[in-house]
Amino acid sequence: MTPDLLAALQAAQVAKRPVALLTRLSDGQQCLWPETALPGALAEAAERALREDAAANVTLDGEAWFVHPHNPPLRLIVVGAVHIAQALVPMAQTIGFAVTVVDPRRAWATADRFPGITLIHEWTDDAMLALAPDARTAVVTLTHDPKLDDPALDIALRSEAFYIGALGSRRTHAKRVARLAEAGHGEAAMARIHAPVGLDIAAVTAPEIALSILAEIVAARRGAALARRAAPHATSAAAA
Repeated sequence: MTPDLLAALQAAQVAKRPVALLTRLSDGQQCLWPETALPGALAEAAERALREDAAANVTLDGEAWFVHPHNPPLRLIVVGAVHIAQALVPMAQTIGFAVTVVDPRRAWATADRFPGITLIHEWTDDAMLALAPDARTAVVTLTHDPKLDDPALDIALRSEAFYIGALGSRRTHAKRVARLAEAGHGEAAMARIHAPVGLDIAAVTAPEIALSILAEIVAARRGAALARRAAPHATSAAAA
């Protein structure tokens, strides 16, 4: 790799800008996409590698290329430093998510409860605006408090976040939808919210619910065709 190409790759990583590194196998020639204009099929292969987070071999006009995606880390924003969050955060870290916990309640969001995790004690609207969720971000609200969850969901729905989940029963979510509708969100936006949050695995304990949430996030990220939950969590229903 040439010094100029290495510098460009490092600059993209610092800026958290997704780029694909393409190497022509016959002579080792390399380039970055989208910084470099490429033929349609090669550009499509680079875009697909970034979208799927997977390297690929491509042949174009008899030339073999290796496409290596360099994406910024996936992010998980957890609103609410609750027991479910304590189980969810380390699980998400294990599979490569950069996790941030947002909760203005300092007694809950502590380094003792979330060691090594970025904690934000601002109100959720200010925190979410600063975090600026993008297409590589999942957002999960767990406080069960409209004063904290609703502003976070409002901003998440105005973003490109690939996953938005909210704890609560169907009854709780119906009230939430009504409030978000008053904030200007339509049916298409509401349909983006996974609520009750998590896959239906009959989870009861906090770690089980965390597992169901993370599985649903991965399914959304990978485009798995999974049915939405038919019934709410027992835990969520009890909390309604």
